[in-house]
Amino acid sequence: MIEQGRIAGINGPVITIRGSKKYQMLEMIFVGHLKLIGEVINIEGQDVIAQVYESTTGLRVGEPVYATGEPMSLELGPGIVGGVFDGIQRPLTTINEKSGAFIGRGLDVVALDRNTKWHVELPVKVGDALKSGDTYALVQETELVMHKVMLGPHQSGKVIEVVEPGQYTIDQTVVKIMDQYEDIIELKLYQKWPVRQPRPFNARKPLSKPLITGQRIIDSLFPIAKGGAAAIPGGFGTGKTMTQHQLAKWSDADIIVYIGCGERGNEITEVLEDFPKLIDPKSGKPLMERTILIANTSNMPVAAREASIYTGITIAEYYRDMGYHVAIMADSTSRWAEALREISGRLEEMPAEEGFPSYLPSRLSQFYERAGYVETLNGQEGSVSIIGAVSPQGGDFSEPVTQNTKRFIRCFWALDRQLAYSRHYPAIHWLNSYSEYMTGMAPWYQENVSEDFLTIRQEVMALLQEESKLMDIVKLIGADILPEEQKLILEICSVLRLGFLQQNAFHDVDTYVPLGKQKEMMRVTLYAYEKSKELLEFGIPVSQMRKTGIYEELIKIKYTVGNENLDAFEPIFARVDKIFSTLRESYKSFERVKNG
Repeated sequence: MIEQGRIAGINGPVITIRGSKKYQMLEMIFVGHLKLIGEVINIEGQDVIAQVYESTTGLRVGEPVYATGEPMSLELGPGIVGGVFDGIQRPLTTINEKSGAFIGRGLDVVALDRNTKWHVELPVKVGDALKSGDTYALVQETELVMHKVMLGPHQSGKVIEVVEPGQYTIDQTVVKIMDQYEDIIELKLYQKWPVRQPRPFNARKPLSKPLITGQRIIDSLFPIAKGGAAAIPGGFGTGKTMTQHQLAKWSDADIIVYIGCGERGNEITEVLEDFPKLIDPKSGKPLMERTILIANTSNMPVAAREASIYTGITIAEYYRDMGYHVAIMADSTSRWAEALREISGRLEEMPAEEGFPSYLPSRLSQFYERAGYVETLNGQEGSVSIIGAVSPQGGDFSEPVTQNTKRFIRCFWALDRQLAYSRHYPAIHWLNSYSEYMTGMAPWYQENVSEDFLTIRQEVMALLQEESKLMDIVKLIGADILPEEQKLILEICSVLRLGFLQQNAFHDVDTYVPLGKQKEMMRVTLYAYEKSKELLEFGIPVSQMRKTGIYEELIKIKYTVGNENLDAFEPIFARVDKIFSTLRESYKSFERVKNG
């Protein structure tokens, strides 16, 4: 680290450096006497422009700037899972010990603890030939995650020395290899990787398997594939964060990376306090044993907010390369885009729509395109699924961030203000949402759920769309003058909305529902619809069917039937038959008496 130039101008988090031509784009630098962390983002003749990831309050013109000669990079190794980091991978627990509740400036903090000793197993021996991505050490990072320490991309060689299995820190050399140039490379338990550079892989795989979330409206109607990208747009109070919490807790991803990007401090605090207390429902272990939290609140330096997204995706790719399925929750990409807008304004760049920089679409694409289901360098399969929350001002989905996000994702879960305010959660509107992954995943659903699953789903979607058309009429003239067939559609859709689409995150049974039960819930509702149509043909009005109470019973199935007790649905089908048969017989008797 050597001095290269001095500060010539300060504009918030953006500084101008003069006195050196040796800087390179995206180089990591240290600014001022406090050595604040920064990154070069523009070079204009004699001027070098950099953004600083810490508060520049008190910084003065003329203070030195130190070059590192390296790009902004992350440390990737044991100790990441279960950790809580800021936007540039500084552990908040260590920062708290050094500076208290508020992050101090210029703190010399390493991302991964150098003192912790890990038990290391070595699956290689002297004479083995290693190539990029091969595993040379195994560390049990948590009870749920086996950390596979891999040879970095663009490295290869022959093993010439291996330590004995035992306790080692991440700084100790555990393997030595000799490359093709006969240079000796010492391999430790961690590697560095540039934060803005995607990690390589062998090939992309088709997106043919769903990320199972246990949320009915997502899994059955608008599923996301493993390796896919989805957006959750919604105005204030519509449940973006709550929905992402549910997905983080219940999705069948191996590892969760939660990025709190520019959100309110109390929301991030809730995440930091609640996640360590949560129990992973699949293993019974603490959820933090497979979770990584990146916290960057709205009052933290704006440049670090911009970096936090890249920090999260790089960590996710690292665990993907081990063969894990990783899900990223980015909350929210709108705050990240606002950071881009602020820095762009300070750089005096020409603004585009609503003041956002003209390169907003390309930055969004660089983020979402890093999702994927891939064959890794070592021949395993892994995936990164991205679920990004979008916070359009006033709930306006026509604003630039939402519209540009839709260009790069194939799953759109539109949160509706009216649903949220009527306490319908998750407030995903079934008419404004879509998923383009279902076609590719159809064989999986047919093989693992049932052959008729897609048909059942299409019938449910058709009913909900028909209800929407009828509701426009009802708002004008009321429901009483509708024909009985249309009244029945409204009644069945009420069952679907309240019993199937609405889900209680705080109920032990309803918070997570497996696909088998989801399919049976739709099937029994459609069965009741068919039986109801038969009674209509017989002349029995919907009002009489409603009095039997069967529709209320169907709504309560989500609570009364256990998630694994699918046999309980057969008596429900039988009860539908019995109630409608009894109603039909009583109506026959009534008609006979009436006709004398």
